[in-house]
Amino acid sequence: MILSKDNLPHYTWGDGCDSWIVKDLPGLSVKQESMPPHASEKLHFHKNAEQIFYILKGEALFNVEEERFLVRVGESITILPKSKHYISNDTGEELEFLVISHPSTNNDRFEIEK
Repeated sequence: MILSKDNLPHYTWGDGCDSWIVKDLPGLSVKQESMPPHASEKLHFHKNAEQIFYILKGEALFNVEEERFLVRVGESITILPKSKHYISNDTGEELEFLVISHPSTNNDRFEIEK
């Protein structure tokens, strides 16, 4: 079966962000996500999951362990387990990206109060 945003399970998160679940297994999660302009997620970490973010459209600003990384279209960043991080879209354009997690982040997200 060919999968697209039209037929994938979908949920919203944060302030107007969208996620389409491409694959969700205990050992692997693949999601396509979008983030509107000037949006950000909360600082958090995953105890077990390693994540790869691949930018499809726009540019993302990642804060990882208090370091900042600008990631553009066609680029990716890996977030290791236990790394405090968040992604933000500081531009006026929509951001789209893939997030690939190994193992899945289900029940493995821990928010940090700033």
